[in-house]
Amino acid sequence: MLTAPALAFVEDLTRRFRPRIDELLARRRAVQHRYTNGDRPGFLTETASVRSADWKVGSIPADLQDRRVEITGPVDRKMIINALNSGASVFMADFEDATSPTWSNIVSGQANLIDAIRRTIAYENPATGKRYALNQDIATLMVRPRGFHLPERHCLVDGEPAPGMLFDFGMFLFHNAEALAKAGTGPYFYLPKMQSHLEARLWNDVFLHAQSALKIPVGTIKVTVLIETLPAAFEMDEILFELKDHIVGLNCGRWDYIFSAIKTLRSDPSFVLPDRGQVTMEAPFLRSYTQLLIKTCHRRGAFAMGGMAAQIPIKDDPDANERAMEKVHADKLREVREGHDGTWVAHPGMVQLAVQVFDEGMPGPNQVHRLREDVVASAAALLVPPSGTRTETGLRHNIRVGIQYLEAWLGGQGAVPIYNLMEDAATAEISRTQIWQWLKHRAALDDGRTVTRAMVDELVAQEFVRVREEVGAKRFERGHFDQARSLFVAVATSDELQEFLTIPAYEALVNRSR
Repeated sequence: MLTAPALAFVEDLTRRFRPRIDELLARRRAVQHRYTNGDRPGFLTETASVRSADWKVGSIPADLQDRRVEITGPVDRKMIINALNSGASVFMADFEDATSPTWSNIVSGQANLIDAIRRTIAYENPATGKRYALNQDIATLMVRPRGFHLPERHCLVDGEPAPGMLFDFGMFLFHNAEALAKAGTGPYFYLPKMQSHLEARLWNDVFLHAQSALKIPVGTIKVTVLIETLPAAFEMDEILFELKDHIVGLNCGRWDYIFSAIKTLRSDPSFVLPDRGQVTMEAPFLRSYTQLLIKTCHRRGAFAMGGMAAQIPIKDDPDANERAMEKVHADKLREVREGHDGTWVAHPGMVQLAVQVFDEGMPGPNQVHRLREDVVASAAALLVPPSGTRTETGLRHNIRVGIQYLEAWLGGQGAVPIYNLMEDAATAEISRTQIWQWLKHRAALDDGRTVTRAMVDELVAQEFVRVREEVGAKRFERGHFDQARSLFVAVATSDELQEFLTIPAYEALVNRSR
């Protein structure tokens, strides 16, 4: 994979676009400073003409016309095979929140995708001897590179790390654009965590340059953008417009969206969330966001993709499994009825349930014809504080899940089954920012007690013992639990809210590899 021509391509992308990435990251900090000091996100006056004008996105390839169920997961060999064989319409191979970015994971993940596209990929379980290979009919492949904020410290250009987003994108496109065309598909991407249309503009310029450098037609690259930050929810039209030759849709990245809402409105005492489990998609600020996304996409001829069902099959508890299935069914039914063109699941065992719901509710390949003109774009509706209670149980759950996920991430695993849910980095981000928010605003629990640092420290000590009991002494001793605990507590209780948990966690990964 790390051939001289491929590295030269990434080097060229880095030299051209790293300065603009750095500028956009600085702009993020400046905008957040305004929000922290009392400004509120809103629709931009300077782009009102884009929102009011009539225009459509470009053509959408045949193999992206029906995306009713998409499965996502990390880029390890077995997962890629199982996901492509799962019966889903699309598999999103994730170098971002579902992959711990060890150098081994990043390089082997790219190699695995090279093999998958050429249909030479296979895997044999060393413990059981079971062999995995691709079926004749497989899902359409999409790839999610890392976000703007993460570097790739193992690839230096002019002595500085290449942006992880350019490394992931560049390596995949360079090695696979021709093979994808021969297979009757194309280089399709999911773009994460953007916060403004200016970031979309940069991505579009990356695509234009990359297509020119590789001598492939403009518009060959097709993308879906995750609307998973609160600022981006106010710029959906503009993001579609900036990428209109390359974009095919937007996606409701709802777990990261909750994390972003806490982070963006960190200084607002009226926006202190209840227990994470009470913040459902029926919360007004989330429902307003998903419905506006559907309306915006369909007006522009783009697809509006629904959110993730994180449930996984529960083999040893039929009653709990039935309840999990009922939750997934209700969630997907809500999405198809509201007008989404497809949805996400995290486990192959949930694909057929989601397919059944969308087959019944969406007989055609998509619902772009449903314009949802009943939805009114309202800044106030996107900022309605969620209601509910804050409990010690919820606080304990955040601590326990956050530490367990981070421990797995430090061990090289980015998609982690915890308490019958397939969790990725977004879960840990919500968990630690919610604790930070409760501490900052001295939130009251339902029993009247105020959340304090002493309370958090006491509960962390207790839950750490419980984690050891749950995972077992042998697993605990050979894991990274002490480091995970220290890092989680540091970001959950810091004076200033850290932008991303994965930034200090990545430094820990790099230091270990050294």
